[in-house]
Amino acid sequence: MNLSIRNWLLIVVSGFLLWQSVFTVDQTEQVIITQFGKPVGEPITDPGLHFKIPFTQQINSFDKRYLAWDGPMVEMSTKDKTYVQVDTFARWRITQPMQYYLRLRDERSAQSRLEDILGSETRTAIARHELIEVVRSDKDRKPLQDESLGPLTGEGTIGVLRPIRVGRAAIEKDVFDAAAPKLAEFGIELLDVRFKRINYNHQVLERIHQRMISERLQIAQRFRSEGEGEAARINGNRDRDLNEIESTAYKRVQEIQGEADAKATEIYAKAYGQKSESAEFYKFLKSMETYRKVIDGDATIVLSTNSDLFGLLKRVEQKNR
Repeated sequence: MNLSIRNWLLIVVSGFLLWQSVFTVDQTEQVIITQFGKPVGEPITDPGLHFKIPFTQQINSFDKRYLAWDGPMVEMSTKDKTYVQVDTFARWRITQPMQYYLRLRDERSAQSRLEDILGSETRTAIARHELIEVVRSDKDRKPLQDESLGPLTGEGTIGVLRPIRVGRAAIEKDVFDAAAPKLAEFGIELLDVRFKRINYNHQVLERIHQRMISERLQIAQRFRSEGEGEAARINGNRDRDLNEIESTAYKRVQEIQGEADAKATEIYAKAYGQKSESAEFYKFLKSMETYRKVIDGDATIVLSTNSDLFGLLKRVEQKNR
């Protein structure tokens, strides 16, 4: 019975020692074995089952995959003394785990060192270039133009992009080229660096808004000027056409009226010239028309007793009696 218990104890202890001696390395990991804090042997990068001395040796695993570094939004100055807020991110991986472990120990220290180096190089690169170089990347880019603005946006400086010599992509490459050798000393391979976002600070935003308002006002003023000129031209053409039409119409009216008067005179002459009584009757009608125009309800007339009108009025009065 005692022998059986002893065997079981040997089996349990052996199993425990074997469990402490064996470890697995995932395909996404790389491992460094340390003994009393010091690395032992070469880094293990192959996935599978591996062995170590139990209790005295420890495993330190690091990720083999691409890792992300997302820097904070930092305010910095450009070459033309314009302050911008730059948000940077990068991708990196551990290529020399032994050197990485000796210099940094863990990923938190690596992230801190990345922030120091990439942040410093970003500030240096931004400070060497003007704002237009930082925010632009395409040297041949042409601004989109609203068709309703017509050719106005192509005049002067409105709607015209300043040419650039470097561009944002080249500045990002400068940061990468400067930071990669420094990070290689820590066993880190820098894969890529990008400016995720570039914001203007409040003072710069105010100047940009004012410039945008000024450009819009210039375009609006040009529209108003052209509209006023076109309106003046249309009104001038209208007045000229109206005067021409009125002049032509008046001339035609006078011609028609003259022809009508001549025709009427000819008819009257033929009608009243046939007999002496007709002439007298015509004379009488014309006299009545003249009296009707001259005499109204408020008129006061002094007539001679020998006048025809006096005699006519006297006969009318006698007839009414």
